[in-house]
Amino acid sequence: MRGLKPSVIVPGSSTVLTVPKPPAYLSRDAKAEWKRVAHILTHERKILTEADLAALENYVIAVATMREAHRELQTSGLIVNGKRNPVSTILKDSQMLSLRAASELGLTPAARSRAAIMQVSSDDDDDNPLAVV
Repeated sequence: MRGLKPSVIVPGSSTVLTVPKPPAYLSRDAKAEWKRVAHILTHERKILTEADLAALENYVIAVATMREAHRELQTSGLIVNGKRNPVSTILKDSQMLSLRAASELGLTPAARSRAAIMQVSSDDDDDNPLAVV
């Protein structure tokens, strides 16, 4: 993914404190992922804000699409009528979208380590005599 990623996720004044209900139109897989991830973001990390709900929605739709495409590939196979199954493209695209959205929400190991490094470096500034006050 190109561009700069946010280095720290800062809870805002609109921090969501309880797991919000998933949108009604989501599939069963998407709703289950919504509940799982929203719980992590609200109770364990306390970083979900109202502004993040669209990103969470994108993430869970991508994950649900990925799972559905994977199930379809298992049923119909990688090759259909002598050609690559078009569902494999849907699977690949949904995997990329879910990974991108997961990173934006701080759900990947790399995103968590960036946030941890930023937290440590901001804590260390207090002890640095050369830090700008």
